[in-house]
Amino acid sequence: MRSLHIYKSFIFSLLFILFSEISLGQQATVTVNQDSQIPKLLMLKKGLEKDNKLSDGYTIQLYYGELNKANSVIRKYRNIYANWPASIEYETPNYKVWVGNFATRLEADRALIEIQKDFSSAFILKPERKNNKG
Repeated sequence: MRSLHIYKSFIFSLLFILFSEISLGQQATVTVNQDSQIPKLLMLKKGLEKDNKLSDGYTIQLYYGELNKANSVIRKYRNIYANWPASIEYETPNYKVWVGNFATRLEADRALIEIQKDFSSAFILKPERKNNKG
């Protein structure tokens, strides 16, 4: 009986020490010093991604040709869809209407099925990134 009492006291003491160590654990404060330009750079990057300037993904082309028709196509697109951003890109001497910035071909395929209901000639392309290395 006495050994059972000692055993229970030992277990209780061990648990008490264990839980008191957990509750009295180390506490610390971390201070992060960041350059004031980082938020500006993040906003710039976000804008470039939105305009498909940093994308290595896929886009959907709705139109290729003259500027007035490209403007008409993009207006029609924006009146129907709000899911994916659209832009007009210039490639001498023609203008292109591009839609979306899709990370995977599957995402682009799903969007294309929807978009082709109103723009039957739309197709997926993977634009080459412009290399600005002078």
